[in-house]
Amino acid sequence: MIFRVVAFAVGFGLAGCEQEAPPVVAGPTQFVVGQGYQSQGEWLYPQNFTAYDKTGLSEVVIDGHPPLTADNEVYDPDAIAAASPVLQLPSIVTVTNLANGYSMDVRVNDRGPDNPGRIIAVTPRVASLLGFPQDGVTEVEVALKVQETTQLDAALGQGPKLTAAPVASITEQSLGPPGGASGQGGQAAVQVIGGGGQDDGASAPDPVTLSGQVTAYPPSPGPLYVQIPGFGRPADAYGTMDILAGMPANIVPTEGGDRVLYAIRLGPYSDVASADAALRACLQRGVTDPEIIVR
Repeated sequence: MIFRVVAFAVGFGLAGCEQEAPPVVAGPTQFVVGQGYQSQGEWLYPQNFTAYDKTGLSEVVIDGHPPLTADNEVYDPDAIAAASPVLQLPSIVTVTNLANGYSMDVRVNDRGPDNPGRIIAVTPRVASLLGFPQDGVTEVEVALKVQETTQLDAALGQGPKLTAAPVASITEQSLGPPGGASGQGGQAAVQVIGGGGQDDGASAPDPVTLSGQVTAYPPSPGPLYVQIPGFGRPADAYGTMDILAGMPANIVPTEGGDRVLYAIRLGPYSDVASADAALRACLQRGVTDPEIIVR
């Protein structure tokens, strides 16, 4: 919802009267990357990503959001929109609820959430369409749509707008394993009817305008892990392993562009509370950049 500022008049005969402030009006949407910043003990570094596909945990934007998003749009809880701690703004991503397989394209136009154990915060509308639980915390995959994001950035001067209207139809698709995890995707899926549609299907969708289509794939949940990525040498990873003595940690090779990196992976954890506790323990021991992933 958009904040409403209530003014209280003090003059004679006006005490106690309420008056709505003029509606919030956004200026031109801005392309935003931004500097690194600290969130609850962890440093985060926004980038202009050309590839991004991660699993982790979500949350829902709570009441009390400022009137404008980080890229200068009016915040709307009914928009097909989300906040990311690191992605360029605005961008288009596919968000998949791994617990039930529901998936849709979402516009990222805000910075957040302020929780190192979460990779995205969605509007209440997105949470409802994707079947998030009441507290909003569920296993998700977030994948950047590079072509659509590039086109969106190029169209900023034309005043991009949000569309939150889902469309009803039927599709057949398969879902690969999330975030490069092992396992087999399902065989078929049907698109979920999320509400009254406004897209007549006469033309290809503009990447700036989201239809709100929700596609249901077979669920693909997995155990949770806490991962510390990015060590260039095994010796560096072993040094951090010493700091994590007593925790269930292993060193695993991961892809790092044109070279192999060595990550530390703790777990598995069967519930969110245990994964959150492990992440906090890493931060308390001075280990930087821990993240919760789904494998």
